[in-house]
Amino acid sequence: MLEYIVRGGDTLQRIAMIRGLKPENILNANPWASDQPYLIPGQILFIPSTPRRRYAIQSGDTLARVLEQFSITEQALEGFNPGISHDRFPIGRILVLPSSEKMSIVEPQGEYGYRDMMKHITELLGKYKFIEANSIGESVMGKSLEILKIGKGKRIIHVNASIHANEWMTTLCVMRFVEEYAEAYQSQRMWNGYNPQEWFDNCTLWVLPMANPDGVALVQEGVTPEHPFYTEIMEYNSHRNDFKHWKANIRGVDLGDQFPAHWEEEVIRRGKILPAPRDYAGTSPLCEPESRALAAFTLDISPDTVVALHSQGQEIYWNYRDYEPEMSEKWSQKLAQVSGYRSVKLQGSDAGYKDWFIQHFKRPGFTVEIGQGVNPLPLYDYRNMSLEVGLIVGELMSL
Repeated sequence: MLEYIVRGGDTLQRIAMIRGLKPENILNANPWASDQPYLIPGQILFIPSTPRRRYAIQSGDTLARVLEQFSITEQALEGFNPGISHDRFPIGRILVLPSSEKMSIVEPQGEYGYRDMMKHITELLGKYKFIEANSIGESVMGKSLEILKIGKGKRIIHVNASIHANEWMTTLCVMRFVEEYAEAYQSQRMWNGYNPQEWFDNCTLWVLPMANPDGVALVQEGVTPEHPFYTEIMEYNSHRNDFKHWKANIRGVDLGDQFPAHWEEEVIRRGKILPAPRDYAGTSPLCEPESRALAAFTLDISPDTVVALHSQGQEIYWNYRDYEPEMSEKWSQKLAQVSGYRSVKLQGSDAGYKDWFIQHFKRPGFTVEIGQGVNPLPLYDYRNMSLEVGLIVGELMSL
């Protein structure tokens, strides 16, 4: 086994995926790690060797078919299996398979965090010159709130994700859709029955993939005494070391309750008067830099419609205190039809981003709860959830 010294930002899942392992492989070699909510920088892990995949050539197989099936290159396969070629591919021969080639830019290497997102934004901008990126502000800890723009049409649509920290799966899903949209547009092909050329010409899509980057990092990586907010965070979390349930920003303010839409009533309903992992609405509407930046940006671009991505429940909320326009329910039903989600008329909730948008602009706004289960949602199902997010945004751009 190899010895590995844990570094800041490491998690079991990230270490395992980079090495072609599963977290349980590492836990079997380091059983003490299961007793900790997070790895601590400086700890030493024993990393088992990665077993090579093998495949027995079947009747009817060709070299090209195997390469496509396992997403590997001919050169890599021949390097592990001398003598194999298009002309020599005998049935029953056991092949040693190299690692699959990375087919997309937006591929998770464990929990999808701020560093992954920023790296992928840089790569997307390099590959797709028609995507634009700008910062609309900074988080409490100075992380850039990056916004992506794709399209040139008059109809303006905005999508944001990860307002709640433990809902970081929404960031991965919307980033994945941005890449698939860009790739389909550049190659001039259809995307799941939709025409991205029409999206691009008719709509301008603005995407804020991660509205709460400080909170996302806390959920994924925990906190050490060196963190500038360590004392406060531990107090807000009742001195628990596990932050998987954390929804708020780094100051314990729930950004999902920060918008000026009957905010005072939401404060009373929540009953939280101090910073906490969730449901504390702050000292006033938009008192946090993240919510303030998002509201200012929204006022600046004046979208025709917005989508706030949350998790979980596979539901679409379309109304707010009868401020919504008449077409909102019908549109929600169409979004539900393409995604398999439920269109729901929600009552008893205020101060959310969608609520404020509907109240202020009197235009269609939607909160979409992706996936099923417990937050953070499991990474293994991200492809299905990414497709559902894409179908919802794609249908909205096609209405």
